[in-house]
Amino acid sequence: MEADEYWAQAEKTKSRLYRVAAMYLGSENMALDAVEEAVFKGFKSRGKLRQPEFFGTWMTRILINECKKELNRNKRERLMDTLPETATEEFDSLPLKEAVRRLPQELKDVIILRYFSGLTLAETAQSLEIPIGTAATRQRRALALLKIGLSEEE
Repeated sequence: MEADEYWAQAEKTKSRLYRVAAMYLGSENMALDAVEEAVFKGFKSRGKLRQPEFFGTWMTRILINECKKELNRNKRERLMDTLPETATEEFDSLPLKEAVRRLPQELKDVIILRYFSGLTLAETAQSLEIPIGTAATRQRRALALLKIGLSEEE
């Protein structure tokens, strides 16, 4: 993929990537950093993209990996730092977002990609590199857990 074509595609997907990162990370600044890092890494490895029609799911996979790295980095920093929560984090603790954050990682991945990023079940499975049946099972399990979690909060 040529550089100009890559940047045009990346620009088209940035807003969707940002929504995914914001759900994963719970912070606008961290989400912006993760998207920029993912776009940069995608540019460096654009030669590895075998099927350009899957650019969006390929970039989403890169972004998910960046978000996971950031969460691990952030977890280590929190262990060392006991600063109070920020107002942004308190705002982001709406019941649904909080319930999604409490899901196991494999279920959270499916929910974020399906419902907050707007990917189809097939695209979600491809992004996560899992069979579509596994994605469907994880989606059902996650929705059941969310229903239970949200009904308990009422």
